[in-house]
Formats: sequence, structure tokens, C-alpha cells
Amino acid sequence: MPVLAVYLASGTAAAAAYAADKRAAEQGRRRVAERTLHLLGLLGGWPGAALAQWAFRHKTRKRRFVLVFRVTALVNCGALALFVAFG
Repeated sequence: MPVLAVYLASGTAAAAAYAADKRAAEQGRRRVAERTLHLLGLLGGWPGAALAQWAFRHKTRKRRFVLVFRVTALVNCGALALFVAFG
């Protein structure tokens, strides 16, 4: 149950960060750093980040960003698998 809570909290934070970045991009304001978006995904927020990318159609055309995002999601899934197996 604690793992689920972490994923829900970090997913919500990641989705909120993507929403804020999208608004900032549309309004010409200071953006959320890509490093921050990736860190949120790496820490378990990737499901929320993926939903936000789809919902807001944000950060889906930048190939390098998408590649790094996918790698962070895979690394997180690998860490979760190790935690479940040996935790």
C-alpha cells in the first residue's frame, strides 16, 4: 500500500508540473525545467506524466525528451521490480 501511495502522489505532482509547464509555454512565461519533469517521472510519477502528456498534448514532439522520459519510466519499473522481488 505505501508503494501505491508514492505512485499516486508522485503521479499527481508530475501531472501538475506538466500542466503548469504547458500553461507557461502558452503564456510565454518561465517554464518548468525538463530535468524536473524527468526527475518526477523517475521517482514514480511517470504514469501521471504520461497521462498529462497525452491529455495536454505536451512534450510529445520533442524526440529527445520522449526518449529520456521512456528511459526514466523503464528505470523506475526496473527499480520497482527489484523492490518487489527483494524488498
